[in-house]
Amino acid sequence: MQNKTIIIFLLALVVTSCDMFKTTTVGTAVARVNQSYLYADDIKDLVPEGTSKEDSTLLVQNFINRWATQQLLVDGAVLNLSDEKQQSFNKLVVQYKNDLYAKAYLEALVKRSIDTLVNKEEAEVYYNNNKDIFKLNEELLKFRYIHVDENIIDYKKIQERFKRFNQEDKKILDSISIQFKSFSLNDSIWIKLTQVISKIPVVTPENKNQLLKKTNFVQLKDSLGVYLMQVNDVLFRNDTAPLEYVKPTIDQIVVNKRKLELIRQLEKDITKDAIKNKQFEIYN
Repeated sequence: MQNKTIIIFLLALVVTSCDMFKTTTVGTAVARVNQSYLYADDIKDLVPEGTSKEDSTLLVQNFINRWATQQLLVDGAVLNLSDEKQQSFNKLVVQYKNDLYAKAYLEALVKRSIDTLVNKEEAEVYYNNNKDIFKLNEELLKFRYIHVDENIIDYKKIQERFKRFNQEDKKILDSISIQFKSFSLNDSIWIKLTQVISKIPVVTPENKNQLLKKTNFVQLKDSLGVYLMQVNDVLFRNDTAPLEYVKPTIDQIVVNKRKLELIRQLEKDITKDAIKNKQFEIYN
């Protein structure tokens, strides 16, 4: 309510030099260009909450000026463009409106009917039939690390547990992880080497090759401590991406294909039903 009051006040400031508000059967006009009017309702939500009076005034004035410029250009076009050109534009406007309505309706029907769940078997079939499109353009790692102060109590024990990493080691390292400066112990998922470089300052483009070796333990130091890193697996550029890594992409591809097939079927069914119900007829 406060915003609407501010808008009305600002509009008064903007138009007082142009005469008083013009009241019509459809509302209060705040500006006119030839036979076209801009109404208060058209700009009632223009100014965000908390905007200063000065900024609000400028926002409203700029909006009105842009509206006026556009309307003047449209009026000029109506006067100067050929009837043939105007008819062509009007057809495009009608077609655009029809396309918007049809698309919105189809999307609502699809959303109500589409199955967005892609099971593992279906993803595997698509993956195996299209492996050529799933080539990597960067290196991937299965990798874990911890960053600790080298003077931490039981450092040797932590290092031993980190390298061995059996079930008990995982549990203990996780339980004491509050002592680590940073860490990631989930080494069962593929991550990009670029993510490792951005997350771990001691890893750089110059020394990244130290990580590109399978079953490789790496220890690097910086001024804040020591990084213990274990690489379990590596994939290189142009290798085929693993299914688990591209599964989200496959899900999206499969669901999009389902949408296209469903849209085609809906269009056929809608037309068939219209013919059956005498809503659509073709005259010979």
